[in-house]
Amino acid sequence: MYNQYDDLSFSEQLHLTEEEIRRRHNQQMFLRRNAQMLQQELELEDELLTENPELAQAVHAFNMQEIQSNQRGVQNVLGSQESASKEQSVWSKFFLGLGGR
Repeated sequence: MYNQYDDLSFSEQLHLTEEEIRRRHNQQMFLRRNAQMLQQELELEDELLTENPELAQAVHAFNMQEIQSNQRGVQNVLGSQESASKEQSVWSKFFLGLGGR
């Protein structure tokens, strides 16, 4: 069966294989580092919310408002109403640049 490497010499095929191994290794290292950073972020967030009940309540309230806003938008779209809600993200009202439309 013919494949794209049949016309290459053994050393050329070996070189391509090495490049593929390096590429996969780099991709795995990138994914592993991303996972580690996400874990650190989650641990920090947990620590902040545990130590600051007021912050936890505020975040919960913002998230509930965001969910309600998104639900209204979905209802507008699914209900074939005149147009989808144009409300800005609740978070963007407090943190410029977040979730704006």
